Amino acid sequence: MASFADFAQRMDWWGLVTLLISAIAALLCITLHELSHGFVAWRLGDPTAKQAGRLTLNPIKHLDPVGLIMMLIAKVGWAKPVPVDMRYFKHPKQGMALTALAGPAANFLTAMAAVALASLIWHVGRVSHATLLALCFLSNIALLGVGMGLFNLIPVSPLDGSKILFALLPSQIYNKILRYERYIGIALFILVLLGVFSKPLSFLMIHVLQGMCALTGMPADVLWICQDVSSILNLF
Repeated sequence: MASFADFAQRMDWWGLVTLLISAIAALLCITLHELSHGFVAWRLGDPTAKQAGRLTLNPIKHLDPVGLIMMLIAKVGWAKPVPVDMRYFKHPKQGMALTALAGPAANFLTAMAAVALASLIWHVGRVSHATLLALCFLSNIALLGVGMGLFNLIPVSPLDGSKILFALLPSQIYNKILRYERYIGIALFILVLLGVFSKPLSFLMIHVLQGMCALTGMPADVLWICQDVSSILNLF
């Protein structure tokens, strides 16, 4: 019993709570991202995602374990791609571009909503454990949402940005690129692990989040601090 008590005292419980909150926030961002892809494709006439059971808020249906881990470590990641058959679209290129854009757009809108709600809680909410946890959860949603949205806009296959680029390129050129999609994906994964995208994405994330904070009245420095529960405690 004594050894267990010592272990419990040394355990960083707030760190574990922060990790759990980050994981839940990442699952939410992933789910809304992929659900938006499937929903827009369905509205444009493609039933593939609906038939595959991907028009759901169940995160397990959309989860890619490696992508989730990368979101928690590098703040950028991905999910299991929603199946899309652009042959159902009346205008295939435009339909594919809109379907691809839906995911990042959902991430940015979710992040904006999270910052707005965090601002409301910060200015009028009473200080309590529930308030602190809510601020941590919302700040993680904002950070991960913006990070996932920006990362997926990179015009490199198989990310969403490449599908948007598809609408601008001649079909012959894009079909040639698709032949190497698998190898490009492997190279992209290696570059993410090496941190090649860290600095440019961090730069963009900071400025996007600062803009959201300016629009909602949320102090940007507080939003960054609120990513970690133990850091929030130092504010009060």
